[in-house]
Amino acid sequence: MEDLESSMPDDVSTQLLLVEIAIEPKSQADQEKLAIALIRLVAEDPSFRVSIDHESGQTILKGMSESHLESQIDILTRTYGIDTNIGAPLAAHLERPTRRAEVEYTHKKVYGPKGEFAAVKLVVEPNEPGKGYDFKSKVVGGVVPEEYIPGIEKGLESVLSSGVVAGFPVVDVKVELIDGKYHDIDSSARAFEIASRAAFREALQKAYSVLLEPIMKVEVVTPEDCVGSVISDLNLRRGQILGQHMHDNATVINAMVPLMNMFGYVNNLRSMSQGSAAFTMQFDHYAPAPSPEDDPPFRPAIGMRA
Repeated sequence: MEDLESSMPDDVSTQLLLVEIAIEPKSQADQEKLAIALIRLVAEDPSFRVSIDHESGQTILKGMSESHLESQIDILTRTYGIDTNIGAPLAAHLERPTRRAEVEYTHKKVYGPKGEFAAVKLVVEPNEPGKGYDFKSKVVGGVVPEEYIPGIEKGLESVLSSGVVAGFPVVDVKVELIDGKYHDIDSSARAFEIASRAAFREALQKAYSVLLEPIMKVEVVTPEDCVGSVISDLNLRRGQILGQHMHDNATVINAMVPLMNMFGYVNNLRSMSQGSAAFTMQFDHYAPAPSPEDDPPFRPAIGMRA
């Protein structure tokens, strides 16, 4: 599986990958077969991505929708003959700090005549929505030599892919290096990388990072006698009803609903309407999720289903 991430096409990052799902072969003998098949699927579909969760070792599929990933899994079964265990689908959340935080961190280890030493002082604060990540070094007078700045940047950037709330990517954050210390013998770019990584993670916690969840614009077309049931169900899914109107002999209901609460909706809607209703949805925006203490959407999906 090591080759999966390196096989990603260059433009895959431009795709909006909203759904993740964990996958493993039912038979360990199919491990290499699965890896080869996934590499081929990624090459054929730039909106499909595969990664390895480095903490759990699980293989994670990422796509634009639940049905998108279901179709890829179906190809694995029908075309490549691979039986798999699949985790529950998971909405691809983001993380973002909500306030300013200042942190000092010193990395120090002694190995005898030579050790490791690096000290950094960071200011972390939210950036404007959509502005992404921004780093600036404000140190002057050789407080931190220039040759160590790339190590600091590498340490900071390593945190962006896995935040402190639930391991989702960190977005819209500004980081400033305002002070630091070094040692003529024990300091190195690697030591500053370690120090900046630890300082950034601590700062994100102090900056009250929150989860951002994808919100979908949902349109349901339903017979009039099912309107009450459909609206009640959308409310239970934390949906915000925007309005409704008649079209031909059906009622069209518009709502904003968190993606994580829309998984499996097609079957529920079919049951409520005896197959007479239909829906479409598209991504609209990200918004703060409820407190993770209530129902943390930790990734990757832990449970696997056959």
